[in-house]
Amino acid sequence: MLANVGNLVTPIDRAAYQSNNLTLVPAALFSHSDQTNQWQSGIPNSIATSGWGGRLADYMQSQNGGATFPAVSSIAGCGLFCNGQQTFPATVPPPYGGSNGVTGMVTLTGVDYAPSTAVGMQQLLTFDNGLQLVQAGNGVLTRGTNYANTLTALLQTSTITTTFPANSTLAAQLQTVANVMSVRTELGLTRQIFFCQLGSFDTHGVQLETQQALLQQLSQAVVAFYQATQELGISQSVTTFTASEFGRTLSPSGNDGSDHAWGSHHFIIGGGVQGGQFYGTFPALVLGGPNDANSRGTMIPTSAIAQYGATLAQWFGVPAGSLPSVFPNISNFSAPTLGFLG
Repeated sequence: MLANVGNLVTPIDRAAYQSNNLTLVPAALFSHSDQTNQWQSGIPNSIATSGWGGRLADYMQSQNGGATFPAVSSIAGCGLFCNGQQTFPATVPPPYGGSNGVTGMVTLTGVDYAPSTAVGMQQLLTFDNGLQLVQAGNGVLTRGTNYANTLTALLQTSTITTTFPANSTLAAQLQTVANVMSVRTELGLTRQIFFCQLGSFDTHGVQLETQQALLQQLSQAVVAFYQATQELGISQSVTTFTASEFGRTLSPSGNDGSDHAWGSHHFIIGGGVQGGQFYGTFPALVLGGPNDANSRGTMIPTSAIAQYGATLAQWFGVPAGSLPSVFPNISNFSAPTLGFLG
């Protein structure tokens, strides 16, 4: 468990926050869209065009030389996190009906089209019409098609027997991740990053009942995923971690819920995790106390996303001296990493 982590430009306390010095706090704090982008970019005080997952993939390109598939896979609507400056993510939706394979993607092999139509589509995609935007679009579609065909064929060989919970969107996503990891050697990948998503935690009402069901789904899905990594013999090499744009206020709203806050606690799971303890600094759970930004229990983070991500990045293979290339403001923090990975 990592206690009270969130968006930080620099370490800040209650007095500094209440001084209204906007250079000390993340831009558009408490806004879902802005804070989601900042979580995913790792840059809390300016507009970013890449995410820290994508920048990790950029940095580790030499580890995946000769790969036939991207290092980053979005299983459920990844935003900025997956975008690199030199690398592209792949979209791999969970299979429908429990079968392996990439469904919902265009293929040109005659599966979704008659052979004559597939040939025609291929000719259209390779036709040079002189329009740069159209040519770029054709290139994206062709690249995605090739990825889909490559992965679909390989996933038919996956033999994972771990049982994942039924009727669980997150379990279906994590099962897809496990299946893709099972063919990593054939894809030529030694470093991979996956993005999954579970929503509906914005509980302005009916919070206890809603989050109880969501956390149960999270727990059961992650247990099954960890068991799958054990089955594959890679549990020491796989780390699963949670992220969210912000926590919830300690003081309830008027509808049995809570409002947008700031710091929150997160899980890190895997064979390489130094588990069994809390990391970071647990806040004083006192309304108006030293860790409360206002009087509603809006906890000021005591660990930054940059530190959280830098710990994962260093485990992933990024040297300490290169961490600023992934997290530009990491030098603002005296401890760049948090020690939860060996």
